[in-house]
Amino acid sequence: MNAVIYARYSSDSQREESIEGQLRECREYAERNNMTIVGTYIDRALSAKTADRPEFQHMIKDSAKELFEIVLVWKLDRFSRDRYDSAHYKHILKKNGVKVISAKEHISEGPDGIILEAMLEGYAEFYSAELSEKIHRGQKENALKGKNNGGGVPLGYLLDKKAQKLVIDPTTAPLVVEVFEKYADGKSVRSIVEDFNARGLKTKRGQPFNINSFSSLLKNRKYIGEYRYQDVVIEGGVPAIVPEDLFNRVQERMEKNRHAPAMAKAKEDYLLTTKLFCGKCERMMVGESGTSHTGAMHYYYKCSGAKRLKDCDKKAVRKDWIERVVVRLTMQRVMDEEKINRLIDAILVMQEQEDTTTPALRSQLAEIESSIGNILKAIEQGIFTPSTKQRLDELEAR
Repeated sequence: MNAVIYARYSSDSQREESIEGQLRECREYAERNNMTIVGTYIDRALSAKTADRPEFQHMIKDSAKELFEIVLVWKLDRFSRDRYDSAHYKHILKKNGVKVISAKEHISEGPDGIILEAMLEGYAEFYSAELSEKIHRGQKENALKGKNNGGGVPLGYLLDKKAQKLVIDPTTAPLVVEVFEKYADGKSVRSIVEDFNARGLKTKRGQPFNINSFSSLLKNRKYIGEYRYQDVVIEGGVPAIVPEDLFNRVQERMEKNRHAPAMAKAKEDYLLTTKLFCGKCERMMVGESGTSHTGAMHYYYKCSGAKRLKDCDKKAVRKDWIERVVVRLTMQRVMDEEKINRLIDAILVMQEQEDTTTPALRSQLAEIESSIGNILKAIEQGIFTPSTKQRLDELEAR
C-alpha cells in the first residue's frame, strides 16, 4: 500500500532533529508493514492546535488524487491536538479512501481501537491546553520578576542575557529622551524623524527611522519603568529612561492632536515651498511647524542648512509674515494700473483676431499668466535675483 508521512514539530521544546526522528520511525514502521512511502509532508515550528498548516492542508488536498491510501504519523498528536479538527479532517481523508495510522501507538481496528484513539486524541488536546497554561503561568512569573518574555528590545535598552532583564543602553537612551523632549516642546514626529535621519542615526536594525517607529516609541510605557504582561502591570519592572512628567506631557499632546479638527490636522500649505532661499547660504527654505506651551500651532520657513546640516545660523522666519511681505511687494511690483491695462489691451487684440489663432493665443496667455504666478511665489527676503527680474521684465513686455 502507498503511504505518505506527515511530520510536525512546534515550539514545545522540540528541535529540527525531532523531524528526522519522526521520519526515521515512520519509515521503519512502513518497512515492517509492507508500505511504500511515496511522499512526505513536513510543517516546521507550527502548532497542532490549528489546522492552518501549509503542508497539512497540502496533504489533505492531495488525498483526493488517489496517490496514497495511508497517512503515517509518528503519534496522533502530530496530526492534530484538537479533537474537532482531528475528526473533521479524518472524515475528509476517509471519504478519499485514506486512513491515518500512528507508528508509535498500536490501535486495533475494532471497538477497542475506537475508544483508544478517542482517548489518545483527548489526551493530546489536554496536553496542549495544559502546556499553554504552564507557559502562561511561567511568563506571568517572569513579568512579576521583571524578566523579559521575548519580543523586540526597545530603543534605549539592552537585554542582559544572563539575568534576562532589560538594562539601559548608555548609547541610545539619550536619543529616547531627546525624542520625548522635542515632541513635548512642539516638534512634529515627522520633523524629529527627518532630523535623526539627517544625522545618520539608525534604528536597532540598522534602518532609517520612520514616523511609525517614533509614534509607537512615544506611547511605550516601559520608558517610565512600567512592565506589562497581559493584565499584569509591574511598576519599576524595568529601569526608567524618561521622567514621568515628561512622558505625561507627551501623552497629553498626542491625545490633543488625536482629537484635533480635521482642518487643523491637515498639512499646511506653504506658498513659497521650493521658491524661497536663505539669504546667507542660499539653500532652500523649508516649511516647519511647532506647538507653543499654550497648544497653539505656529508655522515657519527655516533654512535647510540650519535645520539639517547645522552649518547655517539663519533663524527661522514666521510663515504668515514672510508670505504677506512677498504678496505685498509683488502686488506693488507687478499689479499696477499700467500693466493691467496692457494685459487688457492684449486680450482685446486676441478677441479681434481670426478664430483660427484664438486657441493658440489662449494657450500662450495661460502660459504667461502661469509664469507670472510662479514668479510671484519666487520672491524671497532679497526680493529678486537678477535672473528673476530679467524673466519678469520679459513676461511684462509680452
